[in-house]
Amino acid sequence: MEFFLVLLLVGGLVLLLAPRFRKGGPRGERAQGTLLITGISPKPDEVGEQFVTISGVITGPTVNEHHVYARMAIDVSQWPSMGDLIPVVYSPKNPDNWNFAPPEAPPMDAPPPPPPPYS
Repeated sequence: MEFFLVLLLVGGLVLLLAPRFRKGGPRGERAQGTLLITGISPKPDEVGEQFVTISGVITGPTVNEHHVYARMAIDVSQWPSMGDLIPVVYSPKNPDNWNFAPPEAPPMDAPPPPPPPYS
């Protein structure tokens, strides 16, 4: 009887941990596209991060003119405006799951910046 109880516990543990170690398709895969902003909430007078409501159209390798709508926090100094074309990343399976593309990193073979002059 104890053997079956141990076997049952080990089997349950395997069922819980198996998805973690199994390779399951393109999880986390992101496609790159562009967002044409067609609507945006007014820019606030405050400084720092504020909430903005954005509507627009995403175009990318897996979607063609997919309408999206989102509310997110953006720094007021980088507030977008209507008509802006912004690079975005999105889920190929669900383009409504999108975000602004991260800034480009400098190439790995670029020389390091010069040291600051000594005063």
